Amino acid sequence: MTQRPLPPFSAIRAFEAAARHLSFKAAAEELCVTPSAISHQVRTLEDHLGQPVFVRAANRLALTRAGAEYAGALSGLIGGLFAATDRATAGAGAGPFRVQATAAFNARWLVPRLERCPLREALSVTTAAGAPDTDFASNDADLIVHWCDSPIPGCHVLPMLKSVRFPVASPDVAARIRTPRDLLREPLLRDQVLDCWGDWFRAAGVVAPEEGLGGRFNANCDINLTAAERGQGVALAWDGIARATLEEGRLVRLFDIETAPKVIYSVAYPEARADDPRIAAMRDWLLHESLEDGTSADPVRVEAAQ
Repeated sequence: MTQRPLPPFSAIRAFEAAARHLSFKAAAEELCVTPSAISHQVRTLEDHLGQPVFVRAANRLALTRAGAEYAGALSGLIGGLFAATDRATAGAGAGPFRVQATAAFNARWLVPRLERCPLREALSVTTAAGAPDTDFASNDADLIVHWCDSPIPGCHVLPMLKSVRFPVASPDVAARIRTPRDLLREPLLRDQVLDCWGDWFRAAGVVAPEEGLGGRFNANCDINLTAAERGQGVALAWDGIARATLEEGRLVRLFDIETAPKVIYSVAYPEARADDPRIAAMRDWLLHESLEDGTSADPVRVEAAQ
């Protein structure tokens, strides 16, 4: 079958940068060219595709539907190309293996088990400010531990860790709590993302106001767990994240009541690098560890792969 020629790489690179920044000026600064050169390359791409990739109006730049789909596909491909070039230049398997994840995952899940990681000698771990950056063309990561399991264009996303939630407190605070209603008198440490206190109180059969559930400390789950360890309130812990802390006795679980399980972490990496042996090793280790914990989001698939 005769394949249609690809557009010039210079046009692809200019479009990818402009789509990422939604700015010809910023793309030009990144690629060390002029904004008019970026505009020319984008028009070359549009001529090749036979349709616009940007909507240009009132000094604003927005992607068309076709442009958004094309940019999503290019993100993983270009990231894979840069990574392949790095490996070809430095030698396959050389250099650090870069993983990006949330603060809670790194501190509460990854660090306690690093001695078992097959890539521990080469591992370079980055803590994201919020959810990890899913753009492999710019995040400088080989693999990310993706928050939840939403699709990423051009990437494999494999659900990894499914978890329930339940209240936890320091031993001193836990000693004065007898019933779920007692929590209404305590400072409740609430997450900025996926706060589930309302769900937990409904499961406990306790009518609680939507606002002012005994106080509010709105932060990420790692900060909230740290605050709970110091006796500053009660946190709603993800089982898959807090397990090591509970085993060490720094926190105590309150009650057997828990929320419905949710997928909270997935393994993600570019499709173009699916055959990279270090990505495969890290992916398989992460999935195996969650299976051993009993928190695997897809135990059947993990067991079948072993």
